[in-house]
Amino acid sequence: MADKTCSNCNREIFGRADKKFCSDYCRSTFNNKENSLTNSYMLKVNKVLRKNRKILASLNPKGKTKIHIQKLQDKGFRFNYFTNQYITQKGVTYYFCYDQGFLALDNNYYALVTKQDYVD
Repeated sequence: MADKTCSNCNREIFGRADKKFCSDYCRSTFNNKENSLTNSYMLKVNKVLRKNRKILASLNPKGKTKIHIQKLQDKGFRFNYFTNQYITQKGVTYYFCYDQGFLALDNNYYALVTKQDYVD
């Protein structure tokens, strides 16, 4: 029977026949390397989403307001990043960053809203 080696450090493995790593450290290190590109991208996107939500919440303390686009841009809001959409019965699309939503209005204004229970 051939000796098995660790998938991370190539040391000999002892124990179960299906064991792939010599230690928890090697297993963790190997998986972190394998997932680093995906995790890095996800972390960057989540950071933008959290920042967008924080901006919306800070500009909308009462749950519903109207604001000029410049205020959002000045704070670094990124309009292409949102978690979900809600389309009303009239066909109007609200974009949400978690529980904080925004809707483009006329003349470079945006309506800011807080998600209600009936919004999925």
